[in-house]
Amino acid sequence: MERRQFLKTGALGATAAALATPALAQGKHQWKMVTAWPKNLPGPGVAAQMLADRITTLSGGRIEVKLYAAGELVPGRGVFDAVSEGTAELYHAVPAYWGSKSKGILLFGSQPFGLRADEQFGWMQHGGGQALYDEMYGRFGIKPFLCGNSGPQWGGWFRNEINSAQDLKGLKFRTTGLASEMAAKLGMAAEAMSGPAMFQALQTGALDAGEFIGPWTDSALGYYQVAKNYYWPGVGEPSSAEEAGVNQDKFNELPDDLKQVVQLACESLYNPVWTEYTTKHALALKTLVEEHGVQVRMFPEDVITAMGKAAAEVIEDLRQDDDELVRRITESFVAYRDSIGGYMTFADNGQMNARAGVLGY
Repeated sequence: MERRQFLKTGALGATAAALATPALAQGKHQWKMVTAWPKNLPGPGVAAQMLADRITTLSGGRIEVKLYAAGELVPGRGVFDAVSEGTAELYHAVPAYWGSKSKGILLFGSQPFGLRADEQFGWMQHGGGQALYDEMYGRFGIKPFLCGNSGPQWGGWFRNEINSAQDLKGLKFRTTGLASEMAAKLGMAAEAMSGPAMFQALQTGALDAGEFIGPWTDSALGYYQVAKNYYWPGVGEPSSAEEAGVNQDKFNELPDDLKQVVQLACESLYNPVWTEYTTKHALALKTLVEEHGVQVRMFPEDVITAMGKAAAEVIEDLRQDDDELVRRITESFVAYRDSIGGYMTFADNGQMNARAGVLGY
């Protein structure tokens, strides 16, 4: 997809709007969904439309969700406040954008050297994460649900090659969430901005480097046109969860069956969204290399070591946070990370290493 075509027009998504029967007509809810993304941006924009359609369809039209892309009703970074204040009933974004509300929120989206996509959902469902998620967002009048994941994000697009940790110092780098905290400890000037804004900043030299998501989404935004060095591994975000935030009062007004519809619509999309990212990232990376001359590079070992040290400091800062809830969220995350990480040495990690040893990938 040509970047200028995509940004100018996007793709038109069809909103499923099953008609309510007369018996249910009086109980129909019309919800506005605001998102942090351009309409139908490959990856998160597509996932947002899928969620709007799924809630509408599974509710039999009793909840009719209309999606508003970033800037149509509120700015992309304004969706949290819009739902908190009742301007909209629902948003689709990522927890990484709400660090100004509380650093504890950031752990629900991604953590440097943290949880993979399946592990993140495991923490929510089986490690006590959802109760803490509810408690934190409840402070803002929002009921949160995870509804997708990008899988491992990439280290970023760099205008110049990186040969050592020293090369990172002073770089103007686009990233978000706890990865920003890690970058700052490495001497980088971390800057938050939208995906399209990152393209412009790389093009003009206002940024030296930046990361957004991965090959599928990054291709649509055209980063390969202005920076050819594409670095891995993206240890700043081993996965990045997408979330739906529902206005708590509007959620509480729903009958129990519709509350379940909203919850199940979100949870049932987690794996389809994650696996679509993974599948299309693989195809897009091949195109980036073979057709656009992108240089895929691994961060040098001393860079990864420095990132690991900085990440440990980020987590320690959270463990010492003044907010007791932030400390509880951090301890829960650390306990789950260490437990599941110990097991993965023998399970998924063992299998992947064995496959790579035999097949080379």
